[in-house]
Amino acid sequence: MNDDIILKFTNAELLIDDSAYEKIEQQENSLQFADSLIQDVSGSSDLFILTGAIVDQFLQKNIRNQIINYSPENNGITDDGYDTLDSGNISQSKLMDIPFNFEVLQDASKKSYTNGEIKDFTSYFNSRFQKLKALLLKKPGLRDSYPMKDVGVRDDVVNVIGMVNDIRNTKNNHKIMEIEDETGFITVLIHNENHSLFEMAESIVKDEVIGVIGSKKGTLVIASDIIHPSVPRIEEKKMDFSAVFISDIHIGSSTFLENEFQRFIKWINGDFGDEEQRNIANDVRYLVIAGDVVDGIGIYPHQEEELTIKNIYEQYEEAARFLGDINDIKIVIAPGNHDASRLAEPQPAIPEHYAADLYKIKNAEFVSNPSLVSLDGFKTLIYHGRSFDDLAMTINGLSHQTSDLIMRELIEKRHLAPIYGERTPLASEFEDHLVIDEIPDIFHTGHVHINAYKKHKGIHMINSGTFQSQTEFQKIYNIMPTCAEVPVLNRGAFKILKFT
Repeated sequence: MNDDIILKFTNAELLIDDSAYEKIEQQENSLQFADSLIQDVSGSSDLFILTGAIVDQFLQKNIRNQIINYSPENNGITDDGYDTLDSGNISQSKLMDIPFNFEVLQDASKKSYTNGEIKDFTSYFNSRFQKLKALLLKKPGLRDSYPMKDVGVRDDVVNVIGMVNDIRNTKNNHKIMEIEDETGFITVLIHNENHSLFEMAESIVKDEVIGVIGSKKGTLVIASDIIHPSVPRIEEKKMDFSAVFISDIHIGSSTFLENEFQRFIKWINGDFGDEEQRNIANDVRYLVIAGDVVDGIGIYPHQEEELTIKNIYEQYEEAARFLGDINDIKIVIAPGNHDASRLAEPQPAIPEHYAADLYKIKNAEFVSNPSLVSLDGFKTLIYHGRSFDDLAMTINGLSHQTSDLIMRELIEKRHLAPIYGERTPLASEFEDHLVIDEIPDIFHTGHVHINAYKKHKGIHMINSGTFQSQTEFQKIYNIMPTCAEVPVLNRGAFKILKFT
């Protein structure tokens, strides 16, 4: 059997019977076909075993993919990639007769307090631990967990919840992990002969909260299972509108793609493209921007040499000039590490003091990084993605080019920045605002300048690209950004619109 096919369905938490496997393997590009099939069925909350009949149904749909690609040569947009457009169900004009059903569900802008004292660190980590412990206690294997101080006096199976203090490999290539709760700490051994558990442990990072089931052997606990807070598979909702997701515009930089961004603005206003493409634009109700609206000032050494606008106020004035032209669409704006908000996360909304002209845009909403908003009932988690740097450097197999895998890790860990004290600055708040309390329908990130999409347990995970060409820093590390390629959820179907 093709292990790669089996692995794909294992990662998607789906079982596959022999009939389904044979039908998939017969396809010309079986791995790509498997990816498409997983995406198609992942919204079904009651599906756990993929059968041959389900594969047959998928084949009969005769799905063709579609990317919408702007081409200056033919002064239009050509089709050659992701999902089929259902243009017959899309209105020819903006749906402004229907009021926006927009709500901010979670925002840290006015709830972020810290004095930088030791007690603040204690409150911060206690908040993280208690929130994630509450999620873990709902797991069947951890409902009878007990404090770590009781581990030494019990002879039965060890069943605890703790925060990871340290994890490392031994000389014999086992893993040793130290975890603690408010009552004490234990040392856990993960044996390399337990292959599935050892592989799972490869993605464990310091400061995340996990459940451990095992047995006591001397001073060690031998782990038999590790449980993450994770999320259940959610039922996919019917989406009767479209939403656009962008980030990392970097207005003010000499590498800002102004012409491409102008084309995007014209398209989203319904003034660009053929009838089919205008139908998509006319169906858009929300534009979500996940940070780095401008390039900022003093973000990195010698940045001024790469700026066309060297004043932060003027950068936001230019941003307002572009975004102020967008009509009949709710614009949701969160900050990133280049914006004029504090660097430590959670970042409050971009201050009006720096972006006065942006705040004059009546259809604009300003939220923190991270934040959770409702777009016509679709819970949308917005996070710029600074913590991607830490996970890409810490977990083998992850990189900036695989941001969908990083997003999956954050969802399963139920925390947007699990590692404390690395490249991602985290404020020692009284409350940890980066715990993923509520399960989103959409998870939107940016920061890495590379588009990615995956549906994980019914959640649309979208990392948007950039409107900035390759920077000198990216050239050094051979990072190839996806420039002016805009993700759209078109009535639930994921599409990419290219404006290059």
